[in-house]
This record gives sequence, structure tokens and C-alpha cells, in this order.
Amino acid sequence: MDSAPRSPNGFLSALAADDFELIRPHLRTVDLVQESVLVEVGETLKRAYLPHRGVISLIVKLARGEHVQIAMIGRDSILGTFSALGDATALNSAVVLVPGFASTLDVDRLRAAADQSATFRSTLVRHGLAVYAQIQQTAGCNASHTVESRLARCLLHTHDLSGSGKLVLTQESMAQMIGARRNSVSLVANTLQQANFIRYSRGHIEITNLEGLSKTSCECYATVKAQYNRLLQPRCLA
Repeated sequence: MDSAPRSPNGFLSALAADDFELIRPHLRTVDLVQESVLVEVGETLKRAYLPHRGVISLIVKLARGEHVQIAMIGRDSILGTFSALGDATALNSAVVLVPGFASTLDVDRLRAAADQSATFRSTLVRHGLAVYAQIQQTAGCNASHTVESRLARCLLHTHDLSGSGKLVLTQESMAQMIGARRNSVSLVANTLQQANFIRYSRGHIEITNLEGLSKTSCECYATVKAQYNRLLQPRCLA
């Protein structure tokens, strides 16, 4: 019989009681410090992270120095699915975008639980597929949609994952989020502010009109959300 909700993290709360017990003794809580690097591309990811609050940005670094975000992981999911299911070598960097805290455990423990329980492994696979769906949509979005619609999408997604309408994001972070130049971000953020969708000042963003942002965003926000709902069937995030 499942117990009461154990965690604000969607992956942990989705586990059956027996599956949760496979990892419960190995979980500990850590702070997610803004801009801290959890793993660099090519390194071995040794620990999985399951945010309760805060957002982790997955970033691809290109040869000329550009950094582009390909996905975000927040309280809905887990960083470490691919490492636990396959090769532990990181295919991208993982950086804390929004500060908070998370449960964490060794990737080896996560892999052992997946090997021991088919239902645990199935849940892990579904979370990995959800992140993959986000990565695919982000690639298409950055290639085809306007900077304004991409920034609206990312702000909406960050709001959902962090549970807060007040964010501290540098221009560089926002440029990485949408694959654009910093000067473009400044112009578009001012446009969204003039439309009264956000308040923006020196990296401090307050979302004041979710409906307006939703109408400005491209279809990618709703598409990713629908994929997550289909794959994870998460409980409502307040």
C-alpha cells in the first residue's frame, strides 16, 4: 500500500512504496546553488539529483564558445536517468539555473534499483523519455520560432518547474535558454515588460501575466507539457 506523498519531487512521489524503499536509505538532501556545475560534458555523472525546488539546466557547449540550453529539469523529474540506464558519461553539462534544494543519491544505487525492479526501471525510462521529448522540441523550437516566443516558452517552463513567478536570471542565462545573443534577450525582455507580461530589472524577473505569456509562446510549451503528462501522469504541481 502506498504511503502519503513522500516528496515534492515528481519522480520520488511516483514510485510505489516498495520501489521507493530501494533508494530511500541512500537519499540525502543538498542545496542547489545557482550557477553551480553538477557535471561537465565528458565527465562521469556520479550522483543523480531530484529537485524539490530549483531548476537544473542541461547545456551543450559549442566549439566557438556558445552555450545553448537543451532542456530543464525541476521538481517534476530527475537528473541521471540516462547515466543509470546506460553510459554514465555526461553528454552535456548540467548547471543550476534556479537555486533550491534536491534529494541526491549515487548513480550506482539508482542503477541497482532499476536492475532489481522492473517497475522502478519503467518509471526511470519514462522520465528519461520525457526529457528526451523536451530536448527534441527545443531543437525544433530554436531553429524555427521567434526569440520572443522562445523566451515566453522558457519563462513559462521555468515558472512551472520552480513553482515561483519570481526568478533571478542573468542575460547570459536567458540567452543560453533560448539559443540567442544577449542583446536580443534584452530587447525581447523589454518587449514582454511593455506588454505587462513580466517585470524585468537587473536580472530580476517577476511573471505578472501567465495568460499573456502563454499566448506569446509558441506551441512548444504546450507540446512538451502534453508529452510529460502522457509519459509521467504527474500529480498537479501547485
